[in-house]
Amino acid sequence: RMGVAVDYFDPLQPEQVEAGMRPETRIVYLESPGSLTFEVTDVKRVAEIAHTRGALVVFDNTWATPLFFKPYEHGVDVTVHAATKYLGGHSDLMMGIVTSTPEIHPRLRQGVQDLGMSTSPEDCWLVLRALRTLEVRLQRHMASGIRIAQWLQERPEVARVLHPALPDDPGHALWQRDFKGASGLFGLVLKPCSREAVAAMLNGMKLFGMGWSWGGYESLLIPTFPQKTRSATEWQVEGPCLRIHVGLEAPEDLITDLEAGFARLGAAA
Repeated sequence: RMGVAVDYFDPLQPEQVEAGMRPETRIVYLESPGSLTFEVTDVKRVAEIAHTRGALVVFDNTWATPLFFKPYEHGVDVTVHAATKYLGGHSDLMMGIVTSTPEIHPRLRQGVQDLGMSTSPEDCWLVLRALRTLEVRLQRHMASGIRIAQWLQERPEVARVLHPALPDDPGHALWQRDFKGASGLFGLVLKPCSREAVAAMLNGMKLFGMGWSWGGYESLLIPTFPQKTRSATEWQVEGPCLRIHVGLEAPEDLITDLEAGFARLGAAA
């Protein structure tokens, strides 16, 4: 309706950005890691390509937050955050935040005013309050998330863990170069099993809830279907995919919950 055309590119192939640029291209939009399959993009390289062709780079930094990734040091012009997630952190608000370089800010501010967007004083207060504990929360999310990801790698039901902080992840080298930490959100691919077996696992979880948002204090576990939404690439794996958000609960309790879930999966299979 707004007269905007969109083309998609493989986040692991920056040269596709260059090949896909049109004379009228104005924005290259990135999210890294991707929030379903967690590919890590060479943001700096993409920004160089975009700027050479006169386009701005808009980057979704929700996964890493400003503590673990510094987008403006990598050539980004505009950063967006789902403040609903880690910046809020307590699963009690819905908010988006946009920041930019000083050069872009007047246009950004004018656009927000023209569209009439605003947020409530209470939601602003909740985010300001939560920012005071962001660092300590993220350190816990990261430590627990990596511990559980490593535990999942050893499970016989798991074919692959999608977490860029793991040394054998395809995106690990880029993550290590560009990021200062990892959040509690990552994915896993199960070995082939039935839909009913996955349902038996998920429906009986005690600590892991089911919800599409993430970044709050509670742990979440949902099925994902990347193959249904891919356009630039194909998602080719043999087993079902899950996305896990490791919250602030004791990791030992979360592992116990997952162990029971895998037992239900095995029994159903």
